[in-house]
Amino acid sequence: MDTAPRNNTPPRARSAPFGRDFILVVIGQIISLFGNAILRFALPLYLLRQTGSSELFGVVTACSFLPMIVLSLMGGVLADRVNKRNIMVALDFTTAALVLLFYLGLGELPTVPIMILFLMMLYGISGTYQPAVQASIPILVAGDKLMVANAIINQVSTLSGLLGPVIGGLLFGTWGITPILMVSAGCFAVSAIMEIFIHIPHQKRPRTVGVLAVVRDDLVESFRFVREKRPIFFSVVAIVAAFNLVLSAMMVVGMPILIVQVLQLSDSMLGYAQGIMALGGLAGGLLMAVVAKKLTMRTAHRLLIICALSVGVIGLALLMDLPVMATYAVITGMSFVAMAVSTLFSVQMLTVVQQQTPPALVGKIMAVMIAISMCAQPVGQAIYGVLFGAAAHSSWAVLLGAAVVSAVIALLSKNTFARLHQQMAGPTAAQPRPAGR
Repeated sequence: MDTAPRNNTPPRARSAPFGRDFILVVIGQIISLFGNAILRFALPLYLLRQTGSSELFGVVTACSFLPMIVLSLMGGVLADRVNKRNIMVALDFTTAALVLLFYLGLGELPTVPIMILFLMMLYGISGTYQPAVQASIPILVAGDKLMVANAIINQVSTLSGLLGPVIGGLLFGTWGITPILMVSAGCFAVSAIMEIFIHIPHQKRPRTVGVLAVVRDDLVESFRFVREKRPIFFSVVAIVAAFNLVLSAMMVVGMPILIVQVLQLSDSMLGYAQGIMALGGLAGGLLMAVVAKKLTMRTAHRLLIICALSVGVIGLALLMDLPVMATYAVITGMSFVAMAVSTLFSVQMLTVVQQQTPPALVGKIMAVMIAISMCAQPVGQAIYGVLFGAAAHSSWAVLLGAAVVSAVIALLSKNTFARLHQQMAGPTAAQPRPAGR
């Protein structure tokens, strides 16, 4: 059955693989994601320092993820219905305004409720924003450069994640939360102004019903396509969701708790550790440009196994009760490895979905898959907050348990990725996207 992209693909903006508009998207991402990164670093740390509660830290981070999951579905629909540039501009301006409102309310309102509300809005906007960026890539980039372009966007995210925690840790440790709020608000405003000058080709699709009905119908269309043409996507999403529940959630909650509470190191040391972890993502993106043609879906499970082993090594370092700085070195080193490998896996999965999906459905299907794969992570974050609180003196057990379960999930995923590899190579595989015109 022919599942090749239809001929109604919007015209591409440039014949060159990386034209002016794609470059502007990349620069806007660097600025916007840097502002986002320092906020995501500083706000949870501020809460952990103020309350000292692992349980509350886990619950708040879990709550902050919920709107991102829900609104990423809306973002996917918007990305296919609304001009993607307008989405980026509006959301960046909105985020800048929200940061200023949070600054005005901090100290005047109860810390925990206002923190939960602001983080939920911040992550919700991020969930709406990213599908627009991801859906614009196949329009702005020639088909044979799609994987490299995805790697560049991923590198931008990890570069911002590298600089954000390092600079955020220095600012927070020296001057507190205020300069971080000012810098991030400026980043969002500058990014929005720059994005005004981006041209992303857009074809209006007729809408004769209300917005909610459009969202419902578009999501139904996406599920129908996956069910009928790409049912293997459901299995892949289930694997990623399970991995997020067990391993990703542990990394989000665990690193601040391990460094700040278990090792009792400074905010700057936490910033350096998260920066090194982000550097791993950058290294993974650079490595993708080299090994892109060598990676196959048949061996994708090996990348997940490496991530699980990395967490296991951290658990062993804690069990052996190594000196504080030696344990810190193990945490940062293994986090670097895990992030590099997970970046390879993420870019590989993202490219497969883009290549195997008609252009008119890319934004929605990617948003649905991301939302479903992440739905388990908030549950995991809340659970790990409780586990780290209960196992304050034996945190190694939490990490070793997570490593074992993650390794089992990775081994069980081998057959699914092998089947996906066979489908991609089969006669029903989607044809490559045409090069830019």
